[in-house]
Amino acid sequence: MITRRDMLKTGAVVAAAGFVAPHHVLAQDAVFAPSPGAWRNFEVLTRLELPAKGRAQAWIPLPSVQEGEWIRLGKNAWQSNAASAEVVSDPKYGAQLLHVVFKDGEAAPAIEVRSSFSLRDRAEDLGARSQAPILSAAERRLYLEATELMPTDGIVKETADKAIAGKASDLDKARAIYEWVVVNTFRDARTRGCGTGDVASMLRTGNLGGKCADLNALYVALVRAAGIPARDIYGIRVAPSKFGYASLGAGSATITKAQHCRAEVWLDGYGWVATDPADVRKVVLEEPPGNNAIDTPKVVAARKTLFGAWEGNWLGYNMAHDLELPGSRHKVAFLMYPQAEIAGALLDCLDADTFKYTIRSAEITA
Repeated sequence: MITRRDMLKTGAVVAAAGFVAPHHVLAQDAVFAPSPGAWRNFEVLTRLELPAKGRAQAWIPLPSVQEGEWIRLGKNAWQSNAASAEVVSDPKYGAQLLHVVFKDGEAAPAIEVRSSFSLRDRAEDLGARSQAPILSAAERRLYLEATELMPTDGIVKETADKAIAGKASDLDKARAIYEWVVVNTFRDARTRGCGTGDVASMLRTGNLGGKCADLNALYVALVRAAGIPARDIYGIRVAPSKFGYASLGAGSATITKAQHCRAEVWLDGYGWVATDPADVRKVVLEEPPGNNAIDTPKVVAARKTLFGAWEGNWLGYNMAHDLELPGSRHKVAFLMYPQAEIAGALLDCLDADTFKYTIRSAEITA
């Protein structure tokens, strides 16, 4: 368990970390070149405070992505006035979460969770096949299947077939779908949170706008429809971009609204390959001065890089879809935000008036 003194020490580390983008990277530069190198150590501190209006319980995502090339997991610890707190693992995807239940009438239900982990950049050499591990038959089935919001038949399959027309290899097909998503979608600033990921509705209505949970879910669904395993990874940005991209990093130590999901595609001979077409559209819309043309140098650099690489300033929580919350009748499409319910009613995790939570990140350098 974390003591109050531990929390105060963590807060001091957060303040000392200094979340300031590097001054040596000029705005007009268009260098975006993640490359595996030194590991960086981080802690994320999440605090929830719930209204005292009835029986309360909450679910906090814990880092549970085990990929030794770019993320190493540390420890989770917590401090709470809950009646019970238990780490639960989703049996299908292996997503871990902390489930806390408060006694009826608890005056001020609260929980603080600290998670430690290490990150580094990742980049795949797509010019040469390697001796990558073989994807098991069970994993291949899992990452080819449809989910409630990501069908792989009908209009999704039709769209995928058009995007990959004339392409023979899985690599060429995956890249063609990536380019299709970059060209045909847009980031919609009006979208709440990270979006809903309702792929079929996007394609049926022709409204291909949204945020990462929409655009990267569209990519994953199209790739699966093309017969290639793919998956979303739901997480949060924890540090600024060292390449000077204001839109691709955390703007401060408080990362409460810095959630971001990414995508991976499995390519035989390469393994899981990083992709993030949604972040290309984020650079188009948000990178200063904003509303950038697709041929702006920073957009071109991001578009080239984000098929096969991403920067190690982002924590992946899990790959779970259609997740049933333990001890509840409710289910969520994905677990990227803390969730809570009062008297059986699921609270709006994007509405600060229904319950309050803050998430802070610190890079540990000593």
